[in-house]
Amino acid sequence: MPRSTPAKTRSHILSSAHLASPGAEELSEFEYGLTVAANGFNRWIVHCMKAAGVPDLSALDVLVLHHIHHRGRPKRLSDLCLVLDIDDTHVVNYSLKKLVQDGLVARKKPSKEVFYETTDKGESACQRYREIRDQCLLAPFAQGGTHSKALSELASRLRSLSGLYDQAARAASSL
Repeated sequence: MPRSTPAKTRSHILSSAHLASPGAEELSEFEYGLTVAANGFNRWIVHCMKAAGVPDLSALDVLVLHHIHHRGRPKRLSDLCLVLDIDDTHVVNYSLKKLVQDGLVARKKPSKEVFYETTDKGESACQRYREIRDQCLLAPFAQGGTHSKALSELASRLRSLSGLYDQAARAASSL
């Protein structure tokens, strides 16, 4: 009687096998992919800004600068924290102080609230960053046939997953 061979199971790429509960290995695989992607993205934005002529900014500094420049409207600290989904306002405030000190952002206080906007130097850095991004990142995307619809769907799913992680964080904080 011939022996049956077991079905070949897919191997999961995990960074922390001890977190891969049986039947939920895909979540650990996703988390590893997210970790690698987040670190790669952070490294990319720092190097892109350095190539744009603005060295010594952290990934958060770069994100804060771009969000301040977004749509050409001044932003409050609370606006930036909300958009970037950061609870620790002091972390964003530290980036703001650094960006103001570097002359990339100006602090305005037209009323009781403080607003931040990009300076000419900050606007120029954002524009140069875009040029380098187009050259180094968009060209390979286009050559690889990456479809904008697929990227849009992925972005939507990531935003949905961020809600699940926020909900889980709230649950964990009550334990």
